[in-house]
Amino acid sequence: MVSISERAQTIQASPIRRLVPLADAAKKQGKTVYHLNIGQPDIPTPEPMVRAIQTFDHKVISYGHSEGLLDLRIEIAKYFQRYGIPIKTEEVLVTIAGSEAIHFAFCAVADVGDEIIIPEPFYTNYNGFATFAQVKIVPVTTKAEEGFHLPPMSEIEAKITSRTRAILLCSPNNPTGTIYTPEELAGVAELVRRHNLFLIGDEVYKEFAYDGQTHMSILELPGLEDRTIVADSISKRFSACGARIGCLVCRNPKVIESITRFAQARLCPQTVEQVAAVAAYRMDPAYFDPIREEYQRRRDAMYEACQSIEGLVLKKPRGAFYMLAKLPIPDADDFARWLLTDYDLNHETVMVAPGNGFYATPGLGEDEIRLAYVLNVESIRRAMKVLEEGLKQYRTERNL
Repeated sequence: MVSISERAQTIQASPIRRLVPLADAAKKQGKTVYHLNIGQPDIPTPEPMVRAIQTFDHKVISYGHSEGLLDLRIEIAKYFQRYGIPIKTEEVLVTIAGSEAIHFAFCAVADVGDEIIIPEPFYTNYNGFATFAQVKIVPVTTKAEEGFHLPPMSEIEAKITSRTRAILLCSPNNPTGTIYTPEELAGVAELVRRHNLFLIGDEVYKEFAYDGQTHMSILELPGLEDRTIVADSISKRFSACGARIGCLVCRNPKVIESITRFAQARLCPQTVEQVAAVAAYRMDPAYFDPIREEYQRRRDAMYEACQSIEGLVLKKPRGAFYMLAKLPIPDADDFARWLLTDYDLNHETVMVAPGNGFYATPGLGEDEIRLAYVLNVESIRRAMKVLEEGLKQYRTERNL
């Protein structure tokens, strides 16, 4: 039999999506499945974006520039400027969602076999991007009991080797909802300077900071102008996940030049969706205020429900729209499957993402699940009640 590549054999299946066949089967049985597994907001996509798509009247949907439509790059630069971050148009490259931006960043800073340090748990698809780029993720473990904040800088520095090329931070964080403090960012910045590394920031949840907190971009860190790379996206910001438009921002011209060549190899981002993104970025920034308030209400509803679940460990997350909860069970993957195959409460069940898929260290996250508060408050409360009762029944059946 002809063999496939090692890359093809070893790439990780998504813990967010791999249980979809079980969810589909549950729905065929007549069960209502509350999807808490995936960050798919139910907030309507902004009307200006939809209208821009509906009124697109070009006779030909033609190739655009590899680095993205100029109008969009201008608007993205203005977006950062509103936050006091002086970004120029030529420092912005439009990507096929934030995913491509991360992949491009990995390829730009690291060669085959090089290492990138990332606090774990982390967005599971980083594993896939690393496989594509043939680089090694070196995890730094954070803990639920500490709100998944960074460990002492000495622990991070101990992971740096001659093959280390970058540190990646995601804040507000997926999957934990943690927002790193200015002190944490300053500590990492010092490591980056001392060891001559790049600092990559996944900042797609920038607007989603709660309880009066604000997000600080790595682009605001002084003295790192030539070594910070930010990946961004409209997917969550404008509730437009299917549009697949993101960007990479970097003030190092050599990085932008190299990534432009990567972009040329895939020709260009989607033309119509870029036009829609232009309309979105031109909206009044006040658009985000009620959206942020709604997500905070959803966060509060889910966190309150979690507090009533015996044995659950969780610090209140401050950003994004996820929380990673530690459960009083040894195998959250088995529990997630059981919820879909063997359980329902009045014909309702929930789909969650097993926590182990968000770690690079074997054996970690086995007792954790990621929950996404992307449903309305009433649905969240109902879903969490179904989850709570399911956990009780599961523990009884498993004699836990």
